[in-house]
Amino acid sequence: MNRRHTRTEPEPDPGSGTAPVRTRGLTALLACTSAVTAANVYVNQPLLADAADSLGVPADVLGSVPTATQLGYAAGILLLVPAGDSHDRRRLILGLGTASVLALAACAASPTVWCLVVSSFLLGLLSPVPQLVTPFAVALAGRQGGAGAGRGTLVGTVQAGLLVGVLAARAYSGALAELFGWRAVYGCSAALTLLLMAVLRRALPRVPPAAGTPAYRATLASLPKLFAAGRLVRSITLSGALVGISFGAFWTALTFLLERAYGFGPTGIGLFGLVAAASALGSPYAGRLADRLGHRLSLGLLIGLVVAGWLLLAPGGDGLLWLIAGVVVLDVGVWGSQAVCQTALFTRDPAVHSRLNTLYFTLRFLGIAVGSLLGTLAWAGGGWAGVVALGTGAAVCGLLVAVVPSRAAGE
Repeated sequence: MNRRHTRTEPEPDPGSGTAPVRTRGLTALLACTSAVTAANVYVNQPLLADAADSLGVPADVLGSVPTATQLGYAAGILLLVPAGDSHDRRRLILGLGTASVLALAACAASPTVWCLVVSSFLLGLLSPVPQLVTPFAVALAGRQGGAGAGRGTLVGTVQAGLLVGVLAARAYSGALAELFGWRAVYGCSAALTLLLMAVLRRALPRVPPAAGTPAYRATLASLPKLFAAGRLVRSITLSGALVGISFGAFWTALTFLLERAYGFGPTGIGLFGLVAAASALGSPYAGRLADRLGHRLSLGLLIGLVVAGWLLLAPGGDGLLWLIAGVVVLDVGVWGSQAVCQTALFTRDPAVHSRLNTLYFTLRFLGIAVGSLLGTLAWAGGGWAGVVALGTGAAVCGLLVAVVPSRAAGE
């Protein structure tokens, strides 16, 4: 047996004194990493009304906090994730995770709205760890002879962890804020992230960049060329941005709807996010769907669910059961389509996986940031009906971009 196939376990971190970690256990740890670091980006959503009261400003003004976080997240993905193709991803994951602890502490200590907005932007900037974790997991599996046919399942599993983090963030941040105030949420998130970094420092193996990968500046400069190189990359990234607009508009405006139409406090708003738990269970199956049916048909089905979810959400304050059903359907479509998009991109050259993730998630989270802002404006100008029109229109455009160009290209 040649040397290339003799390594069945990842190597331990040199000098760490740790034993090798089995791939399945490491995949679970990486899913947990995605959960905790993604949660940091979304803990602010149930806190908007409570933080507004504390800081003495109207609730609508706090819509700038999730917008700033998502803009920072998009900037971090654009500027930092490409380094995963030219540097040790282990060091990047540990460095960003540790720095995000400081940003969380700054959010907790913010004395004014503008300090909170700036700290939230920095938190987003330092939080694109899940976008490094997924190509890290794919590279690790490839180094151990993992079959390409299971790539979608692996991506879906790691993303399921991310989704659990998003859902848990909304639930625990609302409940914790009800008991101890919104600042305690950021403090607890900082402590949890710091603990995770200590575990990862001992457990993560080193996975060197692919041979022949250019330096960081060259990887960053190559992004426009990668975007322009093929219809598949363009259609998937632009579709992801449009679905992101739909998603951002919904979850930001939902906070205002639940508070005003149903009288929910931070705990109720946070726990309401758990009704989307079905989407966490569906994410690995979306990856398998991409393995079996191909990305075009899978995206058509899943983004179609986003559109259907908005139709169920239309009654707004007049039907809680319709609202719950719409959340489940919309979230299954949003997160399932994201797993399919990543799976399709990871069929390309492994040497550019981090950059492809950069393109996808930069546009994705720019879309979410724009959606958060537009959702706040739509709510102020047209109420829930305006939000539904915005979200449905963005999802329909995303469906067309995902399916029609790929069909024309024969992909």
